[in-house]
Amino acid sequence: METPEISLEQHKQFAIELFNNTWDMLEKNDRSDYDDVRMIHMAHTSLYHWSYVGEAVNMTRGEWLVSRVYCSVGLLESAEYHAHKSLSICLNNNIGDIDLAFAYEAFTRIYALKLHQEDFNKYQALAFEASKQITSINNRDYFIGELEKIQVKQSP
Repeated sequence: METPEISLEQHKQFAIELFNNTWDMLEKNDRSDYDDVRMIHMAHTSLYHWSYVGEAVNMTRGEWLVSRVYCSVGLLESAEYHAHKSLSICLNNNIGDIDLAFAYEAFTRIYALKLHQEDFNKYQALAFEASKQITSINNRDYFIGELEKIQVKQSP
C-alpha cells in the first residue's frame, strides 16, 4: 500500500499547527505523562514538516522548541543536543535578532536545570548580549522578561 503524497502546502500547515499545539502544551499547567510524550512527538513532527518547506530560521526555531520541550520534561541531554542544533543553524546562516538570543536562552535554561552556575552565567551573558540586536522593542522586552525568569535553583 502506497502512502499518499503530502503537498508542500500541507507540510507547512502541519508544521505551523504542530508548533502552535506544542507551545499550548508547554503552557499547560496540569500535563500528564502522556501529554509530555505527545508534546515531544508534536515538536519533532513540526520540525520534520518544516524540513520540507522551511528556511533556516524555521529550522532553528523548531530545534529551539524541541530543546524547550525536553527541558520541560527533564530530558536535559536531548535538550542540549537540540539547543546545539538551534545555535549552529543561527551561526551558520547569519541568523541573529530574537532567534540567536533564544538559541543562547536554550543553554541558559539547560544549565539552570543542571545547576551549573558557571555555564548558566556564560550563556545568560551571551543571551543578554544577543538581545541587544533584537530590532523590535516589544520582542526585546519579551525576550528579557523570559530570560530573567530562568534561575539556577539553590540546593536546600
